[in-house]
Amino acid sequence: MARIFPIGIQTFAKIRKENAIYIDKTDLIYKLAHEGSVYFLSRPRRFGKSLLIDTINDYFAGRKDLFEGLAINKLETEWKKHPVLRFDFSQKKYISLEKLEEQLNLNLAKYEEIYGRNKDEISPSSRLAGLILRAEQQTGQKVVFLVDEYDAPLLDTLVDSKTFEKMRQMLRDFYSPLKANDAHIKFIFISGITKFSQLSIFSELNNLNLISMDNAYASICGITEEEMQTQMRPEIEKLAQSIGQSFEQACADLKRKYDGYHFAKKSPDIYNPFSLMSALSKKELGNYWFETGTPTFLVEQIRNYIIDPVALETGLQAGEDEFNVPAEGNKSPIPVLYQSGYLTIKGFDGSKFLPYTLAYPNEEVREGFIKGLLKNYSGQEATAYNTVANTIINGFNSGDIEPVIDAIKAYLSDIPYDAAKRDERFYSTIIFGVFYLATPFLVACERKTATGKADVVVETKTSVYAIEFKLDGSIEEALNQIDEKGYLIPYKNHRTENGDPKKLYKIAVNIDSKKRTISEWKITNK
Repeated sequence: MARIFPIGIQTFAKIRKENAIYIDKTDLIYKLAHEGSVYFLSRPRRFGKSLLIDTINDYFAGRKDLFEGLAINKLETEWKKHPVLRFDFSQKKYISLEKLEEQLNLNLAKYEEIYGRNKDEISPSSRLAGLILRAEQQTGQKVVFLVDEYDAPLLDTLVDSKTFEKMRQMLRDFYSPLKANDAHIKFIFISGITKFSQLSIFSELNNLNLISMDNAYASICGITEEEMQTQMRPEIEKLAQSIGQSFEQACADLKRKYDGYHFAKKSPDIYNPFSLMSALSKKELGNYWFETGTPTFLVEQIRNYIIDPVALETGLQAGEDEFNVPAEGNKSPIPVLYQSGYLTIKGFDGSKFLPYTLAYPNEEVREGFIKGLLKNYSGQEATAYNTVANTIINGFNSGDIEPVIDAIKAYLSDIPYDAAKRDERFYSTIIFGVFYLATPFLVACERKTATGKADVVVETKTSVYAIEFKLDGSIEEALNQIDEKGYLIPYKNHRTENGDPKKLYKIAVNIDSKKRTISEWKITNK
């Protein structure tokens, strides 16, 4: 019987009862429950946080039947039934304080139907305090308190400082009974995408254990390489058969497209679960994570920073303190890009002052983020830059470069005049962005060489092109720079499939800032 892909299913019971694929994380849930009591976990959107919360819910609710055959069934012996208070903030758009009040009231009312409410409990915080006490009194067991996507109201109002502060104060007041009622609470687990200043929301939870970068819990959300190949082999085999590949080839493509996340120093490779499941379900390698949309808060944050797509490609160096910078008021794009899943840990060297190397996790994120940058910078829809990228691929593979220059020229000319500040970084982002979109279809598309930093180096099966762009500069200056910096030297011994030396070309391009397009260009054989 074919298993169901749990795409969009965040209910543990439904997954278990309907023969859906479930990657067993219950040994880690047992570890959480028996080694601590107050946790915070951040993970990107669509990474299974809600399913994790729901699984924890059912475990503490004592639903042993749902865990038959899973790791925790061999570990747990008591299966006590605790009252669980779960608050989910992922279901609404919080455009006003009234929306948050409405959500709190709905959640509180649901549990008050079970445990009752005293008439003098008016505020959300007093109602929560009353619920905690009555739930323990009526069941004889301490309360479990779960929060799913705690930061949703804050992220929705991040660009509106007045509303943001009101949201933060209301949430701070709401959570305030947790510390005072610590003796009546068994377990607290809070999840979200980003970390806001701990003192601003959970001021009383001084024993909050941040496990987002713990080696022990690096794989608690997402799917590891081992889990994919051992627990999802039948589905991978069907994908391979559908696209005419071997099992090994399909695994390699899935890895390139969806793998590459690391959430700790010693993290295993983690696959994006939503994208992986979607690809196996549809039997097609698509950009599923980005099709669900880029969060508004990230779009707004990107506008506040100068982001170099090349640096994200080659890797950024970061210190550990940069991962936990609060989302509000930070001066660097690194925390928000890492926490939201657009960058991940690609290396750790403890001997360095900045020990972490951060870069795109995989091809899906790389392509989607660059397209997002291009749209934000140029104000144009995907059809425009996709057309240019396609022309780049065809032009360089055929050796006919003039259509490439014409396409870039037309693309730059069509960008609205007020799209962005037109400095060198603007043109750099626009031009390098469309070149990077073409990268998977060329042998290589790089900016960095062993002897210097060329603007772009494109390598095809037969040729290598070093391209230097100038803003209001000189064609000859650009050509001379390619020679002086030796951008083509590393490619002198590169060969075609027939063993012949690849042809080496220099391309100089000058951009006229007043005309807002390419004014002249020149190509020469090295």
